[in-house]
Amino acid sequence: MAPIKRFLLLLLVSLSALWWLGDGMKLTALPENFFAWRGVLMQYSGVLGIGLMSVAMLLALRPVRFEPWLGGLDKMYRLHKWLGIGALIVAVAHWLLAQGPKWLIGLGLLSRPPRGPRPQMPAEEALRTFFASQRGLAESIGEWAFYGAALLMVLALVKRFPYRWFFKTHRLIALGYLALVWHSVVLLKFDSWPSPLGVAMVLLMVSGSVAAVIVLLRRVALQRQVVGEVERVEALPALDVLAVGIRLQGRWAGHQAGQFAFVTLHEDEGAHPYTITSAWLDDGHISFVIKALGDYTRTLAERLKVGDVVRIEGPYGRFNFEGKTSRQIWVGGGIGITPFIARMKALARQPDGRAVDLIHTTAVHDERAMALLHADAEAAGVKLQVLWDARDGRLDAQRLTQMLPHWREADVWFCGPAAFGQTLRQDLITLGLPAERFHQELFEMR
Repeated sequence: MAPIKRFLLLLLVSLSALWWLGDGMKLTALPENFFAWRGVLMQYSGVLGIGLMSVAMLLALRPVRFEPWLGGLDKMYRLHKWLGIGALIVAVAHWLLAQGPKWLIGLGLLSRPPRGPRPQMPAEEALRTFFASQRGLAESIGEWAFYGAALLMVLALVKRFPYRWFFKTHRLIALGYLALVWHSVVLLKFDSWPSPLGVAMVLLMVSGSVAAVIVLLRRVALQRQVVGEVERVEALPALDVLAVGIRLQGRWAGHQAGQFAFVTLHEDEGAHPYTITSAWLDDGHISFVIKALGDYTRTLAERLKVGDVVRIEGPYGRFNFEGKTSRQIWVGGGIGITPFIARMKALARQPDGRAVDLIHTTAVHDERAMALLHADAEAAGVKLQVLWDARDGRLDAQRLTQMLPHWREADVWFCGPAAFGQTLRQDLITLGLPAERFHQELFEMR
């Protein structure tokens, strides 16, 4: 998580510093009244808001080249979420600065500042004159774009809002963003454009606008998509999961064990992220194990049939089992076992010489699934321990250290419920595990 926290902090500090160089340093004295302060704060909040939204729009393109720096697409989606929340908070503050004084004036609690004579613009400053003439329209567009974007951002944060509707409506934020770009272009102080701040704003808003158009045209990551045909559908009712095998009909770049892909099984539902459970053998076959966690996934056993045409996009993720230690501990909670299945299949073909202990915690014990898991572990040379909650109780850091006395020498790779992983991470770090040796997949895309 540290890389995305550092990135967010660096972005906020950089935008603030650029604003100070471009506008703040021109304040030779403190503003003399409320309305002067209001103007300063509106410029600053506007710069922060459009800057955060611009970077969020770029991340919406799922740029894999950023994965090594930010820790994988799952971390980038967490950053995308934080950027959206940050932009929403700043936008609310900006809106209150714009509307609040009008309300106070209407209530008689504040006096409207006297209007001085409008300065005469030299004939050669036609662009400045044009921007000045557009202020009223830009303010109205910005206000309504704020209402729409804020509503869509709030809906994205409401987990009860159905995924299929989130998938269809979230891209409309790109329309609001384009409107806010126009708002920002007109209302940013004209004298700021030749400064470093102006250059940064041009780069951010142009790149963000290009990203917004790509999102609206549904052209995101087209070069990473491939069509496939379902060749196997196998239900494991006791575990409430569905094993799906797909034969790819286009060029797939290949994947590493632990990576995931966005899979569109039905167009009306859109793409869902699923961990790949098969090692890549360059034979055109790929498989997934899908847990029935929501309204849609609970219907897959009835809806998905052999021969269905599907679309796969990826691969994504940095849950790649790399590390400097010669020993690894894997913890797979429930359906979080899937990346470890893929890794064991890869190790069975090409061992890496590491000693590996796998702890699989499960609320449901299925003999058939456990037999397959034990067979994969044996073929890969992985020491497997299964903890069935009803029989063995729950896993915590203290128990893990007792089960595996060599834990201090190992990297820990966790995939499972987020709260479980966070607690395990904090407790192991408290016991002495270096933070950088705990690796966790953040499998939340909204």
